[in-house]
Amino acid sequence: MKTNLNPQLAKLVQSQHPEKVLTFARNMDDKVLAAIYGMDVDSYLLIKSQLTQQAKEAAEQLLQYPDFAARVDRLPIKAGETVVGVGESTMDDLLSWFEILRHLLELQRPQDGIQLINEGISGNTTTQVLSRFSGIVAKQPDWILCMIGANDTMRVGPDSAKPLVSLGETAKNLHEIRQIAAARSKSNWVWVTPPTFDEERVAAFTYFQMGQLSWRNEDILAVGDLIRGMSDPVVDTQAGFGQPAHAKYMGIDGVHPSFEGHKAIVRWVVESLTGGKER
Repeated sequence: MKTNLNPQLAKLVQSQHPEKVLTFARNMDDKVLAAIYGMDVDSYLLIKSQLTQQAKEAAEQLLQYPDFAARVDRLPIKAGETVVGVGESTMDDLLSWFEILRHLLELQRPQDGIQLINEGISGNTTTQVLSRFSGIVAKQPDWILCMIGANDTMRVGPDSAKPLVSLGETAKNLHEIRQIAAARSKSNWVWVTPPTFDEERVAAFTYFQMGQLSWRNEDILAVGDLIRGMSDPVVDTQAGFGQPAHAKYMGIDGVHPSFEGHKAIVRWVVESLTGGKER
């Protein structure tokens, strides 16, 4: 087994999951997935286990605070229920706030048998989420936690005049996604706003420069306004991240949250679902 793995390969395992995209494919076992990433199966499994352990340790650290542990006990998610997370890379990441939430519930409430299904797919816009949403709702989850819209605001090319998905189209997509859930399930719905960006880090990130990709806070805040205008409960990460996003909450690329950012998001989700932060 390789001992000096390319960190870029490890990052791919963390954030890109072909088995979610190639849903038509059969027999996509660990050996096949490892080959897709260009590594041997032992290296692939080692990376996955290390990421799982990191997320678990983050949950253990949070549960050391008695008040927070008590909030996890009070989460309105009942024994035997299923929670689906709908989103893009900020959900799909194996170190995401949703994965930390999974470990919080497993560690603090193991007897409840709560199932979490991560339906985040890196790179998805709201249009792509809409296209696959009927399949998500068919799982009949008891809860849907939805964080989408960041990829809609991506701009391509020098001095781009428009985001990938217009704000008007994003609004329609959000409405249709929510309508499908209401019509075809009895799921409890919670919106989570996509975080703000660090535009200086975005502009300095080599791979974004190569692809001529950019993101603007004015665009993501407008998406946040759409979500804050919904009638369902909203966990507003934008208020916590600030504008520009606080440095400690952002990864090197300025778009994706750091591990500290994900830990902050899961705290806010738990606090929001248990009556809000105590002042």
